[in-house]
Amino acid sequence: MANVQGAAPPYEVCLVTPSGLPITCGSGLTLQAQQALERVTGPLDTLVLSGGIGHELAAANRVIVGHVRRLARESRRVASVCTGAAVLAAAGLLDGRRVTTHWGYASTLASRHPEITVDAAPIFIRDGNVTTAAGVTSALDLTLAFIEEDNGSALAREVARHLVTYLQRPGNQAQMSMFTEGPPPGDDLVRRVVDHVTGHLGADLGTAALAAAAGVSERHLTRLFLRHLGQTPGRFVRRARAEAAAHLLATTSLPVAAVAARCGFGTAETLRQAFVDLYGIPPSRYRQAQASALPQSFRS
Repeated sequence: MANVQGAAPPYEVCLVTPSGLPITCGSGLTLQAQQALERVTGPLDTLVLSGGIGHELAAANRVIVGHVRRLARESRRVASVCTGAAVLAAAGLLDGRRVTTHWGYASTLASRHPEITVDAAPIFIRDGNVTTAAGVTSALDLTLAFIEEDNGSALAREVARHLVTYLQRPGNQAQMSMFTEGPPPGDDLVRRVVDHVTGHLGADLGTAALAAAAGVSERHLTRLFLRHLGQTPGRFVRRARAEAAAHLLATTSLPVAAVAARCGFGTAETLRQAFVDLYGIPPSRYRQAQASALPQSFRS
């Protein structure tokens, strides 16, 4: 799509596999290689390592890792998507860098490679000429960022608009939404408080009020939240309100002040601060990005 919109020079994509053999994905689809890894030579513009079910076998294969290391030296920039970071790590290309990967694999990558700083929160991280992205859809964010770097924001915006996707989520946006990131808390009391928070965002959700409603002390409630959710009640409430505000900004034309009031923020400035902390951009820019990503016929 970038080529259609006038990328100059145009991108040439080549799928490379070990020995040029086809790759059968976990979905059952088979990808036909265009070239054998062993025969590729540089210089290359961008080297991207894809993740997947076979990433651990690939990272343990000295031949694959050796060729990746060789090609990285001949590439202007290097990137990975999802668990492709495992291969870059095995090649020593992430040493001393701050990186990300799929949230479900982050702790494994960190434990196996203590020389790497793994941050599971962002959707992609650029450190020097190496960029690591989180899982699946973050590949869109990664490539849009590359297109903008190469051809400017106007062309990247057109690509995003035609793909009906975000332009573009900032790299430090959280990978996961609190509403989808996992099963409900195992503790009954914490689950009740969480349900209360998500259902009453405009109410008094201070730690004191939540503790009183739950019939426990503030200290005990905070201890339970840290144990089961890894964050204090205050941080959980702030994130819940910010994510609800993001939904309203993307799906309604309510003024920012009205969104702030509906989601329990005292002022638009309070919403802005919480939004920047979570998404890396202010609410107004987030709304503009959502509108830019939609074809004109979809906009209200």
